[in-house]
Parts: sequence; structure tokens; C-alpha cells
Amino acid sequence: MRQIRAEIGAVSKADGSAIFEMGNTKVIAAVYGPREVQNRSQQMSDQALVRCEYSMANFSTGDRMRKPKGDRRSTEISLVIRQTMEACILTHLMPRSQIDIYVQVLQADGGTRSACINAATLALADAGIPMRDLVTSCSAGYLNSTPLLDLNYVEDSAGGPDVTVGILPKLDKVTLLQMDSKLPVDILENVMQLATEGCKAIANYIREILLENTKQLEYRRGS
Repeated sequence: MRQIRAEIGAVSKADGSAIFEMGNTKVIAAVYGPREVQNRSQQMSDQALVRCEYSMANFSTGDRMRKPKGDRRSTEISLVIRQTMEACILTHLMPRSQIDIYVQVLQADGGTRSACINAATLALADAGIPMRDLVTSCSAGYLNSTPLLDLNYVEDSAGGPDVTVGILPKLDKVTLLQMDSKLPVDILENVMQLATEGCKAIANYIREILLENTKQLEYRRGS
């Protein structure tokens, strides 16, 4: 797996925020809420409304492409992140409220989807949003007859199949599984196993970051 690095509290105005890096992929997430629902027609009496907006900074890729806001890929990834987060947030504890998750890719080098989910998880934890478990994500692929974990852009664009997995590690439940091409079942099992191990390693790292953050808070309070 590529080197991972994370930092909590990157956006001071947000209720929770985090920066998450996987290799050269760098993502920032900010969470606002739970707060009053802005559009009353979307309010739900039995659970919180989760909204997610994903975007890529214009300088995030090497080719400096100007991406139109609201393009199909961004809409699809926003939906993927929202559905993955809804699977772990205890929305029934916060009825008639909304939680907004904003994720932006600052630097893209493969695995942006996974990095966004990991950043969002950390930002939600930082905001104190109740969750069933930390949802973590990692990708794995199959290149030159070898299963590979956490593909970078060069490996990803080599044309081999790639699988993105999101799991709730303590509950051992899969909340996200995306594949972009076909794989024989026996190979899929190997690649899935690899991605799941990656997710669990990320979960351990995120727990360490949260624990360290808690210790710092306690130290500042002088307890």
C-alpha cells in the first residue's frame, strides 16, 4: 500500500474536517451539521438527510483540465460517497436535520474515490457524528497476472480490472463494491481479499489518528 497520511481539523469553520493522503492523491473533506434542513420539502421526520458534494480542484491533475461543475463523474462519485456514508451514520438519532459532506480532490494520482471516503469518515468523526463504525475504503487491481493494492494513476490506467471496496471493519460488512471490468471469480476473491486488508489497515491508522487527537484535546484541557 502507498504511504497514507491524515490530519484532522483542516477547516476551522466546519464542524468537522480532515485531509487524507494516499500516496500522491490528496483530498480534503469538510462536514457541516447536524443542522436545520434548509429545504423543508426534503426534511425527514425519522432520520437525518445526508448530502454530499464531490469536486476536483482544477489544478488536481497534471493536464490542468478545466472540469465543468456538475459533470457526470462528479455526480456519480458524490452519490457513491453519500450512499457509503449513509450506511455508517446513525441517521435515526438525528431526525429533521441535515448533514452536509463536502469533499475536494487537491491532487489526483489514482484511488481518489477511496481517499474521499476515508477523508469523509475522519471528518464525520471529527464532527462528532454518531456512526455504526468507521467506513474505510481501498482499491485493488489485477495487472500482469498479479493482484495489486491501492493503484496509482499509472497502474490504474494500464487497462487492468480494478475493484474499489468500502467496509465497516468492526462489523465486517461491505458497504461499497465497484468494478470497472470483468474478473474471473477466483481472481476476484484474491483482489477483494487484498482490498479488504487494505481497508482494515486504513481503519487502524484512522483510529490511531483519532486517539492521538483525543489525547491532544485532553492535554489542552489540562486533564
